[in-house]
Amino acid sequence: MSISDSLPDDTPSPQFHNALNQNLNQHQLQQPKIKVDAPLRMVETAFLASAGSLIWFINFYFPLGPLLRIFFPIPIALVYLRWGKRASWMAAITSGLLLSVLMGPVRSLLFVMPFAFMGVLLGATWYRRVPWIVSITLGTLLGSLGVFFRLWLLSVLSGEDLWIYAINQVTEIIEWVFLRLELLATPSLFMVQIGALALIVLNNFIYLFMVHVAAWLLLDRLGNSIPRPPEWVQVLMDYEG
Repeated sequence: MSISDSLPDDTPSPQFHNALNQNLNQHQLQQPKIKVDAPLRMVETAFLASAGSLIWFINFYFPLGPLLRIFFPIPIALVYLRWGKRASWMAAITSGLLLSVLMGPVRSLLFVMPFAFMGVLLGATWYRRVPWIVSITLGTLLGSLGVFFRLWLLSVLSGEDLWIYAINQVTEIIEWVFLRLELLATPSLFMVQIGALALIVLNNFIYLFMVHVAAWLLLDRLGNSIPRPPEWVQVLMDYEG
């Protein structure tokens, strides 16, 4: 018997070659995906942030009633559904910076609070598949805070208390209601303030409901569906999804 015959065989087995080739192939297939995801996320985030800013910009100079307002938070919410929390915050900040350049910092703040933040909030609730009543309620609270923020900011800039103007408008509405009901009474200041708060909350609740309906119909077709609405909404819209 020769010495070479007694040495161990160092030649790799065919199974080893197959396993090595599979690992290399998997690594080569996964590597381009990592390289593609980052620029795609950046491009989509920038595009949707600019889309939200453009909708606000057009509505400010060419108002079309409530039509465009419904879509203010949807692009940023779509960023959350597609790329997660960090990308949606970047979209909110980017949209604010873009509007700051185009329209000035004050008007950009009126978009960021509440609509950009609302987009992040709605994206988070839709991503977690919470019921509509929860996401609408949270959005209503944020939208109501946005109204008070707007009144405060514009009051500071104008030097006048715009809340008094809102109270006067609500007072006229309540007096008209009392007149129609033939009530010989004068609404108190506390009643007027409660009525103003109720109108703000009701207005934001209706707005958030319309945002949900628009997002439900639009994002389903884009492949990023949101939670299903209550059944009565589906029956009312005659929608099969």
